Parts: sequence; structure tokens; C-alpha cells
Amino acid sequence: MKVVRWDEEARRFSPEKMQKVGLFSSERFFLDLYCLEPGQTQRPHAHADSDKVYLVVEGSGRFQVANEDRHLAAGEAVMAASGEVHGIANDSGHRLVVLALMVPPPH
Repeated sequence: MKVVRWDEEARRFSPEKMQKVGLFSSERFFLDLYCLEPGQTQRPHAHADSDKVYLVVEGSGRFQVANEDRHLAAGEAVMAASGEVHGIANDSGHRLVVLALMVPPPH
């Protein structure tokens, strides 16, 4: 059994760009921890055959899904269905930590 942490111990930040910390992965899904410093982004993009869920663990930021932008805070989640453009912008003055689950992982 693999056990992982997503507390302070697992988080990784860089002043250069958003950091992805892989927690679990298989041929069917992945679960990552995304760590964004203030001002960092995950550029909008889409996955033709995968759904993605973002769950805000700490902080807040702006999340784009399809043609809608919404500000989410800790405890809130959003899903981007297959083919929908999605991305993140940490437009706050604090760190943003997000769990990202994708099914299936992109090829």
C-alpha cells in the first residue's frame, strides 16, 4: 500500500514556475499536487480524452474552465470535462495548493 502526504512536507514551490508533485499515478489516472507562488499560472490548455478535477487545498486563485473564470478558495473544487480548456492563475498574494486529478492521464 502506498501512502502519501499532501501537507507541508510534500509541497514544493519554485520562484520560476508552478511545481507539480506526483502523488499517485497509473494507466487509468493521476493525482498531483500543484503548488503555485503568487502570480504563477498554469496556462490554459485542453485534453481531448481526459476529465480533470481541481480541488483547492490551500489559498485561492482564478480557475478557467471552458469560457468561464471563477475565483475558488480552499475547500472548493471544479471539473473540466474532456475537451474543455482549463487553467489556473494564482492572482492572490499567498501561495496556492491544488490537488489535480485526471482520468485517464493524457497520452
